[in-house]
Amino acid sequence: MPEQDPLVRRHNFDEVPLGYTEEQAIIEASRCLQCKKPLCVAGCPVDVDIPGFIRLISEKEFSLAARWIKDTNSLPAICGRVCPQEAQCEQLCVLSKKQQPVAIGRLERFVADYERASGVVSIPKVAAATRKRVAVVGSGPAGLTIAGDLIKQGHAVTVFEGLHKAGGVLIYGIPEFRLPKAIVDAEVDYLVKLGVEIRANMVIGRGKTVDDLLNEGYDAVFLGVGAGAPVFMNIPGENLSGIYSANEYLTRSNLMKAYRFPEYDTPIAQGKEVAVLGGGNVTMDSVRTALRLGARNAYVVYRRTEAEMPARLEEIHHAKEEGVQFQFLANPVEYLGDDQGWVKGMRCIRMELGEPDDSGRRRPLPVPGSEFVIDVDMVVVAIGTMANPVIPATTPGLETNRWGYIVARDETGETTRKGIYAGGDIVTGSATVILAMGAAKKAARAIDAYLQGK
Repeated sequence: MPEQDPLVRRHNFDEVPLGYTEEQAIIEASRCLQCKKPLCVAGCPVDVDIPGFIRLISEKEFSLAARWIKDTNSLPAICGRVCPQEAQCEQLCVLSKKQQPVAIGRLERFVADYERASGVVSIPKVAAATRKRVAVVGSGPAGLTIAGDLIKQGHAVTVFEGLHKAGGVLIYGIPEFRLPKAIVDAEVDYLVKLGVEIRANMVIGRGKTVDDLLNEGYDAVFLGVGAGAPVFMNIPGENLSGIYSANEYLTRSNLMKAYRFPEYDTPIAQGKEVAVLGGGNVTMDSVRTALRLGARNAYVVYRRTEAEMPARLEEIHHAKEEGVQFQFLANPVEYLGDDQGWVKGMRCIRMELGEPDDSGRRRPLPVPGSEFVIDVDMVVVAIGTMANPVIPATTPGLETNRWGYIVARDETGETTRKGIYAGGDIVTGSATVILAMGAAKKAARAIDAYLQGK
């Protein structure tokens, strides 16, 4: 797929991949073998009929292909950009055994963008009203997915969002250069046209509890609130100025448009020597944002090797192209500050890999006497997140595990409270957009059966 030049894009927030032309999409679609037993579909958490929509592309039926996808996936423009297809549907493509698999994600993006650009977005018919009401708490990928599925089944759906815009992590966590916010807005608008009601600035668990929703006449509640509480390392110097969680850093830039300051009145730190801790997609998003905000040197500091990084290969590749520097097998042990209380350095220790840990990756072990210092004036901590305890603490009888995540059945999303379901990161911990959507689809089927008394 054509992309912006790395030396140009590191100075702007425009989207990096430029998308297929119609001709390129048709050529790529023609590579699909139209297998009688398509393994790619088995690799899709939301059960998209992949050969079906690709066949329509090869026949130049682009708008129909978009509608075909939306039978099972209400967010194709988003999934086509941020879903890790290389580890799911594309990994199972028959062609991948001897050559590159069909670029399923890029084709999905193409048809979704084509439909949006045409200005003719097809709104499917919804089932007859059931007179049942469902409250969805959280408007991230899980919340938006289940809202789309349940509204099409005839149930009235209200989505409650704590922030001032719907989209959850899609709107506050993923940068503009990877997922333009106009696309998220368009996908949300599609759900509103289907009949979904979205109520922003509503923090459920504070002014209104889950039990309040049930008492107000909602027949079922789905909790898709994600896991957005930041995690720090608890090492000396962590309270120095200039050290931020990735949550705050990305939310300021993405949701509150700080990267367009002073056009938008949200300030943001603009370090010149920036280190980002971690190895996932949030790390890549943060370090590439720092570059675009003017960093002279932007480092990723990760305690394992590149082979163990959980970030998408595409994101690592893009970061390298843009000039991000990687410090592998290194772990911070102390932050160093100046006499004004600002971070000026980060003491690290070299690591070596031992036996595999619970994640299946080799455990990093410190190498005695290997300490070194990286000069920094800003650090972004992107080592993971944890569950926010507000909803469990205000919902009696809602069981959580030892990490604070809500206990829910894998196949249905059922919690320990009747009529209350949950899915996505608040159940699994930090995972991918598409896995949250897959959990929401399972919960939608279960809620529909529950509301029909089956």
